[in-house]
Amino acid sequence: MSFSATGVSLRISEIFYSLQGETSRVGLPTVFVRLTGCPLRCNYCDTAYAFTGGQSMPLQEIVDEVQRHSTQYVTVTGGEPLAQKNCLPLLRLLCDSGYQVSLETSGALDVSAVDRRVMKILDIKTPASGEAEKNLWSNLDFLNTQDEIKFVLCDEPDYIWARKILLEKNLSAKCEVLFSPAQGQMSPADLAGWILRDHLSVRMQLQLHKILWGNEAGR
Repeated sequence: MSFSATGVSLRISEIFYSLQGETSRVGLPTVFVRLTGCPLRCNYCDTAYAFTGGQSMPLQEIVDEVQRHSTQYVTVTGGEPLAQKNCLPLLRLLCDSGYQVSLETSGALDVSAVDRRVMKILDIKTPASGEAEKNLWSNLDFLNTQDEIKFVLCDEPDYIWARKILLEKNLSAKCEVLFSPAQGQMSPADLAGWILRDHLSVRMQLQLHKILWGNEAGR
């Protein structure tokens, strides 16, 4: 290990074991480490309970909890995990411990210091999210081919906006791009039809955990 985790802690909302519901790792048994806190307030957020509360846990205690489950996949999420500065050493420690680590981040905070071994899932906020002005576009310069860009779409104007960003910034050349309908706000069939009509080089995704367990997310 290249750093000491002694005395380093994070405020944790929950740690749980479930199937990955999104991204190219969908369906894989995964441990989720949900950090408390988020500076954004997207209108479709389904984890508002993670904005506050939680408990302070030392980094090694977090890893010990992860190790209770027999899986190589770990997702660090929120809230917005990068809102806590000690998220970065947690990501390094998990990678050093041999896990395949993914980070779900809003795209509003700097990802340049994230360990390169981590698969970054960068969420680009659309106009209907209410937080599009928070997108930190410089983050696109720090994406690798293993990373993924996600758009959660609420309506057809969102789709048109996302299509424009996709093409103008040539996002598909950077990494895989995911288009996901906001649950209850857009017809998945409509989104599928638009993607096929426009021949977009994106992966459409639905939230597997919501299909299986509704809002309980598999817990």
